[in-house]
Amino acid sequence: MNGKKPLIIAIDGPSGSGKSTLGRMLARALGLVYLDTGSMYRAVALAVLESSVNASDDVAVGSLAQRIDIDLAGDPDTLRVTLEGRDVTQEIRSDEVTHMSSVISAIPAVRRAMVERQRELGRRGAVLNGRDIGTVVFPDADVKFYLTASPEVRAERRFIESREQDSKATFEATLAEMVRRDQRDAERGDSPLAIADDAVVIDSSGLTVEEVCERVLELVRARMKHETRV
Repeated sequence: MNGKKPLIIAIDGPSGSGKSTLGRMLARALGLVYLDTGSMYRAVALAVLESSVNASDDVAVGSLAQRIDIDLAGDPDTLRVTLEGRDVTQEIRSDEVTHMSSVISAIPAVRRAMVERQRELGRRGAVLNGRDIGTVVFPDADVKFYLTASPEVRAERRFIESREQDSKATFEATLAEMVRRDQRDAERGDSPLAIADDAVVIDSSGLTVEEVCERVLELVRARMKHETRV
């Protein structure tokens, strides 16, 4: 923050809380690289679905996650996700991949493989979002945020997104899946979803993304100013 080391900002929170949108806006405003770590797990999930690997075989899935090539490139608004050199940015947003990513992200070997890559990509300075950025990936991040919202609000956001790809999607099914995912994320043995002790918690339920971003930027700039003085 004082020019001697890269700025790392961690944004954690449950599915549908608005982490990705906030992360892009924040990275753009601060001129930082944006890393949507959830996309990396989605890419692994797609690789599992396209392979002969059984999703319940933790060893095989972990091995696959370790050896496949995943890359994130582009500016915050045009982030592209590639799997073995193939652009899968749109494919990884399907409901099938969403469900599978929740399942495979609970596998310790998968999380270890992704954490290693996330640290490598983010150590030069970045805005990273996920579920364990401030607690596991970068516990020494300069600024940490935990973004949340009520399950109903988060399900509505995700339902609007999924309806664009699946006309049969329903709010009820989206909410039920979100509740199940929240439970899996919170109860998994490896890197469970948790609030870092030094994270700023923001409930976005009654706020626009612009209002959330403005508040976050104020906090980041205040911290940067303080560190510069020190």
